[in-house]
Amino acid sequence: MQKPMEGINYVTDDKNQKVAVQIDLRKYGELWEDFYDSLIAELRKDEEKIPLDDVIRDLKVKGKLTGDV
Repeated sequence: MQKPMEGINYVTDDKNQKVAVQIDLRKYGELWEDFYDSLIAELRKDEEKIPLDDVIRDLKVKGKLTGDV
């Protein structure tokens, strides 16, 4: 049996199957941010891509970006 990691707790269902995890953010906060960013990127990988020039133009039109980028 694998030794539990300090600051990591698994939540199990009534059949003792792992269904969630609790992470001590004081201990692993920076790692969590990296994991979360990777997860978001994976979830969005099939979304339509918008060229950077289009984003910049739209932000300028909306007055949210001024000057040269």
